Amino acid sequence: MKKRPVVKKGQTGDSGAWRASPGRSRGTPRPRYSALRLVSKGFTQGDWAKVWRQHDVEPRYDVVIIGGGLHGLATAYYLAAYHGVRKIAVLDKGYLGGGGSGRNTAIVRSNYLTPEGVRFYDRSLKLYENLAGELNFNVMFSQRGHLTLAHNDGGLRTMRWRAEVNKTQGVDSEVIDPDEIKKLVPSMDTSDRTRYPILGALYHPPGGIIRHDAVVWGYARAAAGLGVHLHQDTEVTGIDVHHGRVTGVRTTRGNISTATVVNCTAGWSTLISEMAGVEMPVTTSPLQAAVTEPVKPFLDTVVVSGSLHVYVSQTDRGELVFGASVDPFTSYSVRGSLEFVEGLASNVLKLMPGLSKMRLLRQWSGLCDMTPDYSPIIGPTPVGGFFVDVGWGTYGFKAGPVAGEAMAECIVSDRSPEIIADFGLDRFRSGRLVGEKGAAAVGH
Repeated sequence: MKKRPVVKKGQTGDSGAWRASPGRSRGTPRPRYSALRLVSKGFTQGDWAKVWRQHDVEPRYDVVIIGGGLHGLATAYYLAAYHGVRKIAVLDKGYLGGGGSGRNTAIVRSNYLTPEGVRFYDRSLKLYENLAGELNFNVMFSQRGHLTLAHNDGGLRTMRWRAEVNKTQGVDSEVIDPDEIKKLVPSMDTSDRTRYPILGALYHPPGGIIRHDAVVWGYARAAAGLGVHLHQDTEVTGIDVHHGRVTGVRTTRGNISTATVVNCTAGWSTLISEMAGVEMPVTTSPLQAAVTEPVKPFLDTVVVSGSLHVYVSQTDRGELVFGASVDPFTSYSVRGSLEFVEGLASNVLKLMPGLSKMRLLRQWSGLCDMTPDYSPIIGPTPVGGFFVDVGWGTYGFKAGPVAGEAMAECIVSDRSPEIIADFGLDRFRSGRLVGEKGAAAVGH
């Protein structure tokens, strides 16, 4: 990886609202507002400087990134901050973070099943741990621990298998018994009288939750401060390819000439790739989630049950966030369903009967791109200059930082870094699949 450029004293971003501190090496601007000014503006509702400003779509960019979510913004940031590429456009047909980045349940972990997956997601977790300092933005990362429950002997064997794989990669994971689970989650029914008795769990202390919109805003602000153009409400209608190489992108706001295009979309990843003549072995399915009324904090860890297809965590505001596996059909619909709520409530109460009186406030849905081996597709494609960062299924948010870091290096060096080499598109032709279904039965 190339040395990170130093932002000189006085260098400002496009909005003019930020400046770099002397000696800061990562290019992330710091705010000019003093504490007194912040308090004053809070009381007076004064005018705030824009974090990033609108730009006209220019006729040429060095790199065009399609998708203004976490992966697209992270790629733009690392290209600008680590590799000095500044002529970058991020295009989104809606608003920044309006897709999967704003619809997920923001769980972060690295206790996967394959050595390739564990190394990859652990690097992302390490980046998340330092992200607030990196971006000078509070991303509200709470490493409260992650529990994956086992309800039968087969599940317990899988947890022990995952624990050993994790340990060989230096990841903190261990199998704990019901008594230890009860200490971590007193509200859990760990008795042997339930329909789905809990035999043990894979405990992953570094796992936790993070504020997804804060992560998006942090990357967007930092990228814009380094000169990246963020174009919202800009839909891509075509990708020009001549003699096997990308030459440009067509949008609803004009045509762009470029030699490098990155597909960082979810839900529409196959449609974008087809514009460049690249087929993707991806299917798209909805994933639903729901949230309750806020209550006094009582759940300190993230709890996942693959057998019951449910997971639950509690936010810093006291709400319980629930989710399940993807809907059992392919669709681009993001409507919620009563069937999901009924099944979710039934399964949650099997784990925590004491939640029966809580009221469900709202539910939502997002789109998940699923690959045959439940692992992403990231890296170059047969079309020169066309890169993909797609197929993340239900765990793309966990991978945002490392995917952006690796994709930036891939674009600059024109080869896949070792950390993503196993996730290339060519694995589906060679049969070198990276099977992660055993660690993603419920997606979290």
